[in-house]
Amino acid sequence: MLRKRLLLLAVRRRTHVTRKTVRIAMNGVTGRMGYRQHLVRSLLAIREQGGMDLGDGTVLWPEPLLVGRREHVLKEMAERHGLDPVADVSTDLDAVLADDRVDIYFDAQVTAAREEAIKKAVAAGKHIYTEKPTATGLAGALELARLAEAAGVKHGVVQDKIFLPGLLKLKRLIDSGFFGSILSVRGEFGYWVFEGDWQSAQRPSWNYRSEDGGGIVVDMFPHWEYVLHELFGAVRTVQAQATTHIPTRWDEQGKPYEATADDAAYGVFQLEGGAIAQINSSWAVRVNRDELVEFQVDGTEGSAVAGLRNCRAQHRSATPKPVWNPDLPATESFREQWQEVPDNEEFDNGFKAQWELFLRHVALDEPWRWDLLAGARGVQLAELGLKSSAEGRRLDVPELSL
Repeated sequence: MLRKRLLLLAVRRRTHVTRKTVRIAMNGVTGRMGYRQHLVRSLLAIREQGGMDLGDGTVLWPEPLLVGRREHVLKEMAERHGLDPVADVSTDLDAVLADDRVDIYFDAQVTAAREEAIKKAVAAGKHIYTEKPTATGLAGALELARLAEAAGVKHGVVQDKIFLPGLLKLKRLIDSGFFGSILSVRGEFGYWVFEGDWQSAQRPSWNYRSEDGGGIVVDMFPHWEYVLHELFGAVRTVQAQATTHIPTRWDEQGKPYEATADDAAYGVFQLEGGAIAQINSSWAVRVNRDELVEFQVDGTEGSAVAGLRNCRAQHRSATPKPVWNPDLPATESFREQWQEVPDNEEFDNGFKAQWELFLRHVALDEPWRWDLLAGARGVQLAELGLKSSAEGRRLDVPELSL
């Protein structure tokens, strides 16, 4: 009898669930990141799990509207994933933004096209969620933040790295006081991007042309800004050396072109509180580490090395006593002296996790801090990094405000 009552109660609860649809215009989903991470692994994944339970009997149901220039690609994409190739596809951004059924505008286009599109979306009263960098310069990035605030729309910037398992474990160590006083952060990021002559490149050619918004400083310094800011403290100074190691590359048609943008950058950042961060970024480095990006954090009480998925730690009480002797081979495995930080929970896709938080922010007005002003800080750091490299000096990083 009890079992029957429980089943009946469960059925009644399901029948009283209300579906709330949120229509999301996704501009730039034909690109690798926009398609794989934002469409497939985020919004479509939310649909596959039955939507987002808001906890009040309401399920939030995202409806993507694919926007771009190549209609045939968008239609094929829609058909592949069970979307309507007519109703859920558009090549007319102005018409999409004029549609009252559209709630959110998401932008994953090339950076050079992003600023103008977001301005239009804000003017149309749409909530904004965007990839970074948010603009090609600090003035434009700040203008977007101010326009969005004045319009009263909600706005967010993708800051995916801090939602990844390795950095979530690192954050757990920080919050527990494991490190004591943090002294330094050392980051290594990069891999060899093929030049394109005898093996096709893994990145589009525009990434290596400064006139098209390319360059590793513009691409990666916004990431380093929010990682450092969220985990260790605001960046107060920057000294960087940007360079182009590979001067000639081959484009998607197999034609050689001059690489006018930097493909490597070596930065030193002084953080609020006194810690020093050093981060190397390169598309001209061969990988000899466990993951494509790793951060080593050293503190008075312990150290840790975190990648995208894994994190290893060594406490002060378990720190060995290495002895420098170049005349004898090392007899100990230093890597084996570190302890793996356990998962202790199930980690979801980092992009999806942030999408869910933003959708809850839009639907329920829950707290949110990764806004367009945070995005502007990333643009600022990239701009100052390039200026530091050009002028050969350390520069202060002023605090931004609206």
